[in-house]
Amino acid sequence: MVAVDPSVVLPDFRSPASARYRRWRGIKDRLTAWVMAIGGIGIILSIVLIAFYLVYVVTPLFRPARMTERIEFTLPGGTGAATLHYALEEQREIGLRVTAAGEALFFALRDGAVLARKSLTGSAPAAITAFSAGDPARGLLAAGMSNGSAILARHAYDVTWPNDVRVISPRLDYPAGKNPISVDAGGRPLRVISAESDDRQTTIAAATDEERLWLVSLVRKRKSPAGKEMETVRTRSKLSVEYPVTYLAVDVDQRELYVADTRGNLYYFDITDKSEPRLVDRVAAVPDSERITALAFLSGGISMLVGDSRGRITQWFPVRDAENEYRLRSARFFSSQTRPISALVPEYFRKGFVASDASGRVGLYHTTAERTVALVQAADGVVERMAIAPRADALLAERPGGRLSVWAVQNPHPEISWRSLWGKVWYESREQPEYIWQSSSASSDFEPKFSLTPLAFGTLKAALYASLFAVPLAIMGAIYTAYFMQPWMRDLVKPTIEIMAALPSVILGFLAGLWFAPFVENHLPGVFLALVSIPVSILAFGSLWAMLPQRLRQRVPEGSEALLLLPVLAVCFAIAVSLSQTVEVMFFGGNMPLWLTREFGITYDQRNSLVVGLAIGFAVIPTIFSISEDAIFGVPKHLTTGSLALGATLWQTMVRVVLLTASPGIFSAVMIGLGRAVGETMIVVMATGNTAVMELNIFQGFRALSANIAVEMPESEVGSTHYRILFLAGLVLFLATFLFNTVAEVVRQRLRAKYSNL
Repeated sequence: MVAVDPSVVLPDFRSPASARYRRWRGIKDRLTAWVMAIGGIGIILSIVLIAFYLVYVVTPLFRPARMTERIEFTLPGGTGAATLHYALEEQREIGLRVTAAGEALFFALRDGAVLARKSLTGSAPAAITAFSAGDPARGLLAAGMSNGSAILARHAYDVTWPNDVRVISPRLDYPAGKNPISVDAGGRPLRVISAESDDRQTTIAAATDEERLWLVSLVRKRKSPAGKEMETVRTRSKLSVEYPVTYLAVDVDQRELYVADTRGNLYYFDITDKSEPRLVDRVAAVPDSERITALAFLSGGISMLVGDSRGRITQWFPVRDAENEYRLRSARFFSSQTRPISALVPEYFRKGFVASDASGRVGLYHTTAERTVALVQAADGVVERMAIAPRADALLAERPGGRLSVWAVQNPHPEISWRSLWGKVWYESREQPEYIWQSSSASSDFEPKFSLTPLAFGTLKAALYASLFAVPLAIMGAIYTAYFMQPWMRDLVKPTIEIMAALPSVILGFLAGLWFAPFVENHLPGVFLALVSIPVSILAFGSLWAMLPQRLRQRVPEGSEALLLLPVLAVCFAIAVSLSQTVEVMFFGGNMPLWLTREFGITYDQRNSLVVGLAIGFAVIPTIFSISEDAIFGVPKHLTTGSLALGATLWQTMVRVVLLTASPGIFSAVMIGLGRAVGETMIVVMATGNTAVMELNIFQGFRALSANIAVEMPESEVGSTHYRILFLAGLVLFLATFLFNTVAEVVRQRLRAKYSNL
């Protein structure tokens, strides 16, 4: 029997006070459980909603384009004269039809009613024998006449708002004057023509029946530097080609001329000097058995589209070769259509185009994405004339039998394809296919480059260099702190390192970019000396410590030896930095970054991966250290004491018992740290050059997905392709983090199950 001390007063659990206490504690327990459950569900719901919103914004990128016929009517102005050209104004209310009779007919797009008739050739007595349209954004029309002259006109539209009602008034302007411009001095008919004009100069290229190819330039200059009176300087030169000319195309900057002949050859002339045009290159654009059936500049005037009798469309543009000379290169081709291409119409401001063939099929294409966006049967016969609206949301197609159809086009994001996002793309004027992110430019002919590959590479590069620095230090520090360190030191060290996690990343980025990056550049040999000498000094100190007499070592409490190591590390780092300049002068010619570039071709950027890796590693260390230390310290004591009792040393117990038991927690710590490194933003923004390059060079910067979102999102247009791709980058980061966490949890559970029986 157990004796009960009569002086001890046992609580009366049946008293009203005890009942009230138990009831109140139960209420608090249930309330706490409900609050925790609601909080957990709220977090999960928030994450799910974020994921759904990202998917909602990104989904339109991958919706297929659609072409829908809206209306069909008889050709405006009748079928008495053949159609030479169609055009649409921006609001899709008025269309333009140019006829072989020299009339410019402006008509309502809703029903085809003629709104205005204007004479393209004026009072010129000659007939139109050649016609071409210049850059669609400028609206230039060029008519070659039977007497060897040419007339240039530009269609434009005035928008007014009388009584708050929009009124669009079409007009024709004559940039080179209403008088015909003499091209062929002999008065021979012009058979093929192309022209471009701006405020400073006008360039006309034309071929006659005798296969003469003329280049005429009209340059407006001031008669005197201080005067206001202008004069026109005329230049005419003759070009030579081997076979009869079929197509001509002058670029929008009036510096290049493309010529196609009957044998399928494509000539590339440099006409910067109009008095002495220079043939730069000639290529066989189609096989010998085929012929060129359509020729048109892509938006921007850099690439040339060539349609042939096989139904294939090829993109050509000039590329510099090893001798720094331009050569025409075929970047890609499209073969969705199998009948001869009858018309090519480029979009105004994007790298897309529309093509029709002899079977009446019309296709929408995009060159950068290298894909056929849409393909429809628009007519039962050949479609020879088409026009696309400036916003690429409407299309005109003339059908056989004198009918004109109007199509609505829904094609907001043609630039997106798996290749353009993740594959190598051959961009205009580049030497080869590349991974490039360059979303904007000051030039209107810019080709957007939306490759996410260099951004994903930069993200992984940041995580790699940060983990190389942070993981060993954090895990080794956690092992020593949890297993070997004195309790009073652990109570000081652990909270101090955990407080580091509260340091804002913007402060770390600020210090890394403005202080640490210049310091590393100015003391680069010293930094590498420190990285080598500090581990060596630690090993040397440990060896010397083991050689000391035991009576001296016992004066330092076991687990406090790290205090003696601190001054050694400080002195070692100071010596390495002080020797930096001497070593740089002796071995690297006084400039190690320049020596690396000269000797090994390794470029050095001040804000590079080394700086970012150390800065992000400093931010990640507290997280990995804290979780790993808790996992190691939480290993049951009976495991360690049992191991020691069986004769194992402290180190054997740590390696074979403690680490195995704590491995699930250590693995989770590493994965959480990597997730933090992958999603880090401010340090990457402030401590790298934000250049989207794909090199493992530790002395070069990079651009990460998170940093790219932070930098470009404020300037992106809501709903644009650029805007949605930034959200796609966020979705990629979300999925990467989800994958990291899922893998970490699966591995952690397996490790826990494997070592739970220890």
